[in-house]
Amino acid sequence: MGLVEILEEYSRGRRDFTGIDLSETSLVGVNLSGAILDHADLNGANLSHANLSNTRLHHADLNGANLTHSNLQGADLQDAVLDGAILQGALLDQANLSHSEMTVANMTEAHLSEANLSEANLAAANLEQADLSGANLEIADLSQANLQAADLDQANLNGANLEGANTAGTLLNEET
Repeated sequence: MGLVEILEEYSRGRRDFTGIDLSETSLVGVNLSGAILDHADLNGANLSHANLSNTRLHHADLNGANLTHSNLQGADLQDAVLDGAILQGALLDQANLSHSEMTVANMTEAHLSEANLSEANLAAANLEQADLSGANLEIADLSQANLQAADLDQANLNGANLEGANTAGTLLNEET
């Protein structure tokens, strides 16, 4: 099924696209809000400025995907693979990224307020100026991550690995 067919089916009310292969596809600005894309292959896809709010992407392959300024608020990316993905300025507030792989991902200025990143692998990820306020980072691997000027106010960092992470200028659990 090609992109045009998927968008036509979506406009008719279909939401389940489990296992779809859209690798290396340009999906700039596409609206798939509320879709089910479990096990989807979006490897290298360009999803910049896409609306994927409340979308379910369990075990989805987003390696190297471009999600710059995309809306993933409330999305469920549990066990997704986003290694090397570009999420600059992406909206991921209240998203579920537990157990996901995001090594070397570029998440500069991403909004992850109240997101669930428990047991996520964020090793060497760039989270400079990211908003992680109230996020659950319990047992997350943030080793070698760039957290410079990130907002971690009220974030749960219990058991998180911050070895070698750059935390210069980071806001950590300020009392109000």
